[in-house]
Amino acid sequence: MNFIVGGTALNAELSHLVIAGWTGRDPEAISHHIEELAALGVEPPSATPLYYRVSASLLTLAPHVEVVGSSSSGEVEPMIVQLGDRRFLGLGSDHTDRALEAHSVALSKQVCAKPCAAELWAWDEVADHLEQIALESWIEENGEWVPYQQGTLASIRPLVELIAGAGLDRLAADGAAAMMCGTFGAKGGVRPASRFRMRMTDTLRGREIAHEYAVTTLPEVA
Repeated sequence: MNFIVGGTALNAELSHLVIAGWTGRDPEAISHHIEELAALGVEPPSATPLYYRVSASLLTLAPHVEVVGSSSSGEVEPMIVQLGDRRFLGLGSDHTDRALEAHSVALSKQVCAKPCAAELWAWDEVADHLEQIALESWIEENGEWVPYQQGTLASIRPLVELIAGAGLDRLAADGAAAMMCGTFGAKGGVRPASRFRMRMTDTLRGREIAHEYAVTTLPEVA
């Protein structure tokens, strides 16, 4: 994949992709997200957090994804990219099939592409103020952009804890590895949309990463 770090191209041949779930730091926030998904028929997790392995080829920089049926939705997440001993922070969306999620969370993670922004920040530029970094998302509804999610990394378990839990360093020993690190509750509930917009803001350094993608719904049967 062709990422950009500080204006310079970085090619990373991704070998592993991990989706970390149920990563909220506040027990009430975790319960809220569990309740959101329970409303969609999703069984509560056996433990928190959980680490789901999916195909590395699902991660995409494309501004457009195709999904089967009308029950999938995106969610903004911090993304770690580990390339050997080099680590970066990026922005992604764990786009998930919610209907399938009611039967198997692991399988639901595997069937949708995972859009991400091309820009990455070097880890040593953000490590000392990670919890101040903010993430937001919007969905397009009835022709208008509607606020969907908002929070800071202070609401998510420490990223170094998630990195250790997933064994990301070990996975990156034989190639680049990436991990989506969890999300926030959705305003108005989890729901599909034809377009998804997300942003990550580093106010200390006065910069942001943004990405937007469209969703095409394919018929379940041609």
